[in-house]
Order: sequence, then structure tokens, then C-alpha cells
Amino acid sequence: MEEAKLYRLIRPIIKLFTNLVFRPNYIGLENIKDDKGLVLAGTHTSNLDCLLLISSTKRSIHFLAKIELWKGIKKIIFANMGLIPVNRKEKNPEAIKKAEEYLKSKAIIGIFPEGTTEKGRGLLPFRIGAVKIASDTKSDIVPFAITGKYKFFRKSLTIVFGEPYKIKGDDLEYENEILINKVEELLKIGEKLWEK
Repeated sequence: MEEAKLYRLIRPIIKLFTNLVFRPNYIGLENIKDDKGLVLAGTHTSNLDCLLLISSTKRSIHFLAKIELWKGIKKIIFANMGLIPVNRKEKNPEAIKKAEEYLKSKAIIGIFPEGTTEKGRGLLPFRIGAVKIASDTKSDIVPFAITGKYKFFRKSLTIVFGEPYKIKGDDLEYENEILINKVEELLKIGEKLWEK
């Protein structure tokens, strides 16, 4: 499947901006393999999280994005960035199908299973989409966790990528709990860095 041209064009700009302005720590980048379809699934702390993920790898990431963002000129931009619209209020067979097509062509899908940044302390329950599409396509999941805050020109942000793994069983609720546990462990790693 052809890479989105707009994504390829602006990724270097996004990387330069993110690394200059937010100065993030990237841990576990070696877990984002170059030769296979991957599902990146992890915490959602800010609308800027997509920029952080885009900056972490030279590979294109096709994000599942809430359909509310697809209005006016943004709809044209997002479509040309290879994003996939998702209605969070109902099932999305077309979004799932599109994501699975990308994975079968060895692309990366980015998912924030919490579905929102509007929350208090701790993780929200994960929606099951990440483990479902990984299971259906036999793709690896790479869990990740973002810790710290987006502060301009201050080193105050870390993203930790865990080791890739495959869904092993048919009980997707159980597999979803495994994913949550892995993300929670990565959160602890990231938070320890800020204790030093």
C-alpha cells in the first residue's frame, strides 16, 4: 500500500519541531521493526501524542482518529496523512478493515486504546480494537507509554516502547488485560526517570 505523500512530506518537519521544542526521551526504539506490520498501542496524554509517535520512527504510522476531527480542511489533510476515521459511539467495521489492510501490507497502525485524553489519574479501560486487529492479522503489538508533560523547550517528556509480542489466544478480553499490564509496566519505567 502506497505511503501517504503528505505524511512523507511533513514528517521531517514534525520531527524537527518535536525534538527541538519538547526534547523528548525515546526509549526502546529498537522495538519498532522495519520489516513487518505493527500495532502501536499505548497511553493518550495529549493531542500532541501523535507528533511524538511520528517523530519516533521514519516509518509511516496510520492512526485511528476520532471522526469528530474530520471536518472542513482537516478532513482533506487527515485523509492525505493516511489516518483512519473512527466513530467512538458505535462499531467501526470499515475502520477495522482499513487498519487490517495496512497491517497486511506491513505498515504501522497507531492506536490509543483509552480513546480520549480527558481523564484523571491512571489509565482508563482499554477498548479492544488494538488486540482485535493484531489478532486478526497476526501482527505484533508494540505497547508504549508516555510520561511527563509537554513543556516548551524543557526536557520533560519520555516515551517508552515495549518489546513486540503477538496475541496468543482467542479470549480478546484477557489479551486486552495483558496489553494494559504491559503498558502499566512501561509507565513505571518512564516515571522512574523523572524521580532521578
